[in-house]
Amino acid sequence: MMDINKIKKILPHRYPMLLVDKIIDIEPNISIRAYKNITINEEVFLGHFPKQPIYPGVMIVEGMAQAGGILAFVSTWGDDVAMAEDKIVYFMTIDKVKFRIPVVPGDRLEYQLKVLKHKGAVWQLEGKAFVDGKMVAEAELKAMVADREKD
Repeated sequence: MMDINKIKKILPHRYPMLLVDKIIDIEPNISIRAYKNITINEEVFLGHFPKQPIYPGVMIVEGMAQAGGILAFVSTWGDDVAMAEDKIVYFMTIDKVKFRIPVVPGDRLEYQLKVLKHKGAVWQLEGKAFVDGKMVAEAELKAMVADREKD
């Protein structure tokens, strides 16, 4: 549905903070499904339990937020990636976060987000993350689409 090259045109994030590898399904104003492959080469594993590497929960939530940002962008501007130069999606709140199963190198995270509420520039989303069909984390997120500051 959307590869890493198109994702990079929408999201301002870059390595090591670009946490969405591929969008596999998107229904504007409704939902999105995205993937993130977790490899031992992730910088975070140098310091996050190096002898027993576990992908940090905060990174899972950030990945959900990035996927949600893509959903908000596509819902508002469709395929017009040129709008990404003028707009940015800011994270506002994180609620009801639960981590269920550790994520380790070799796992593929699947982010599933659905719109709970949308009013103006503000989006409220329910996010869930899965590995091999098992839920590893969930959260409610709120984000706002804003104008980018010009240099």
